Amino acid sequence: MKADVIVVGGGAGGCFSAIRLAELHPGARIVILEAGRKPLSKVEISGGGRCNFTHACYEPATLIAHYPRGGRELLGPFHHFQPADMVLWLREHGVEVKAESDGRMFPQSDSSRSIIDCFLRVIDKAGVQLLTSTRAVDWSYDADQKAWRVELMNGTVLKSDYLLVASGSDTRTWEHLKTLGHNIVPAVPSLFTFHIRDQALTALMGVSKENVVAYIPTLKLEAEGPVLITHWGLSGPAILKLSAWGARLLYECNYVFDIVISWCGDIEMSEVVGQLKRQTILQAKKQLPNVPLPGFSSRLWKYICHRASIPPDLICAGLTSKQLDQLAATLTKDIYRVTGKSTFKEEFVTAGGVDLKDVDMRRFESKRMPGLFLVGEVLNIDAVTGGFNFQAAWTGAELVARALAGNLQSAS
Repeated sequence: MKADVIVVGGGAGGCFSAIRLAELHPGARIVILEAGRKPLSKVEISGGGRCNFTHACYEPATLIAHYPRGGRELLGPFHHFQPADMVLWLREHGVEVKAESDGRMFPQSDSSRSIIDCFLRVIDKAGVQLLTSTRAVDWSYDADQKAWRVELMNGTVLKSDYLLVASGSDTRTWEHLKTLGHNIVPAVPSLFTFHIRDQALTALMGVSKENVVAYIPTLKLEAEGPVLITHWGLSGPAILKLSAWGARLLYECNYVFDIVISWCGDIEMSEVVGQLKRQTILQAKKQLPNVPLPGFSSRLWKYICHRASIPPDLICAGLTSKQLDQLAATLTKDIYRVTGKSTFKEEFVTAGGVDLKDVDMRRFESKRMPGLFLVGEVLNIDAVTGGFNFQAAWTGAELVARALAGNLQSAS
């Protein structure tokens, strides 16, 4: 069997590449090989099944700031295809979308099926062959026949003029690419939550706090944003930012480190002292653990008072200078020992992959093996949570499709 393009991997990048190539060059013979029983599995579970497909960030220079690895290299590509372009494409294909207050974008239906069904409908209409439960066990370029040779598990051999690898974070794929001369940056987890063995803290699971600053002193890493208390420790945007930007450093310290939490955000301790003084004057006759500062839930405030050794029945008017300083210190420099990590929901993201120095980012084509294209998490690109990882896949897929369409047009 001979195709124009074989796509290894039926995920977001692989399927969108095939779709866009079919639209740009109708009649192109495209085959997608998906090892799993169904394609787009990560799209299906993203955002709790709602699919956070991109982010409402339309300025490339701002957009790249959300990519700990690959941001600089994505600046050019984002000038050619960015979130606004993906939104337009979906709307033109019947999928209405919405942006939430934090910038995350979802289908209007709040269901990933809207995007999956759209993709599958276009794939079917374009005549793209989508083969599921079909793993490519080997692939190589036959210089004599000037074609890629792809061997399947059952021994079947497919051939194509071009090969696109979009198989995600796959060790076997990276090892194979390494034999073809590519440099592989070792993969480590990114986007994870922190384990903290503090029963009083984890008893607050479900409680969140906006505008928190989280800091890891030994690694000089800092992030700001909401924090969520879970049954195993801390999560939320601020923690996930730390996990992404510090992915490799946190791996090297085996995920054991101290983290400092400023529950009051970037407010100085002296200002917090002033807030507490005003609060205690206004609420002089009330018990301090029952009068939280603005922005604190009752449960979180009582927990912080307990950590600061404030007696549960202490009247505000009875707060001593020493107790005031201790409470302010806890609010601004609350120290916890992190002793492990957990994957953030179902989203498994890695930092690592094919070194971007080996890739022509204008076309997402290998510099080591012309005719070989690479998209998605197979590359050393990853982002913080919020739809940014998907956007990197959509952008790469679009530029691959344009490059392949140009090649096929020139050859016809």
